[in-house]
Amino acid sequence: MADTGTGTRILEITERGPAERGTRSDEVVIGLSPAFGDFFSKTIVDIPHAEVLRELLAGIEEQGARSRVIRFRGGSDLAVIAHAAAKLSGSGIAVGVLSRGTTMIHQKDLVRLSNLELFPQAPLMDLETFRKVGRNAARYAKGESPEPVPARNDFMARPRWQAKAALLHIKETEFVVPGAAPVELDVRIRPADAG
Repeated sequence: MADTGTGTRILEITERGPAERGTRSDEVVIGLSPAFGDFFSKTIVDIPHAEVLRELLAGIEEQGARSRVIRFRGGSDLAVIAHAAAKLSGSGIAVGVLSRGTTMIHQKDLVRLSNLELFPQAPLMDLETFRKVGRNAARYAKGESPEPVPARNDFMARPRWQAKAALLHIKETEFVVPGAAPVELDVRIRPADAG
C-alpha cells in the first residue's frame, strides 16, 4: 500500500489484484503509470497526486458515471497505458495519467496512437483541467460528444520543463516491470488530520 502525504490530503493506494474487464456501460477507468502515487507523489509542477485523482474522480462522478482505478506497471508510455485502460473499461473509455501529469482520454476502438483528447503539456495542467477531463471522459462513456477540454498552450513550456520531464520519465521507467499485468486499485483520499 502506498500512503503518500500531500499536506492537506493523504492518498492511500492498495492493490486489490489483477484487473479484469469491466461490465458497466457507464464506467471510466483511470489508468495510472507505474510510479503514480507510489514513488512519485506530485506532478511536475508539484500538484499532489491525491488532488489529481480527487479531481478526476469528482469530474466522473458529477456526470453520473462510475470509475475504477488501475495501475499499469508494464510500461510508462501514456498512449499504451490509456489504450490498455480503455480496453478494460466497461464503456471503452479511459483516462491515462503519468506521474508528471501528462494526461489522455482514450477509447478502446481507436488505434493506440490516436485518442479522444490529449493534454501533452503537463506543466500547464491544473486542478480545474483535471476535473474537466474527468467530466468529459464520463460524457464520452455515456455516448455523448462533448466539446474538448480547452488545452492551454505555452510555447516556452517545452524548453523550460524539458530537462525535468525527461528526468521524471527516466525515473518512472525504472518502475516498469516488463510483462506485468494491470492491477486493480482501491483508492482512498482523506484529509491529513483524519484517521
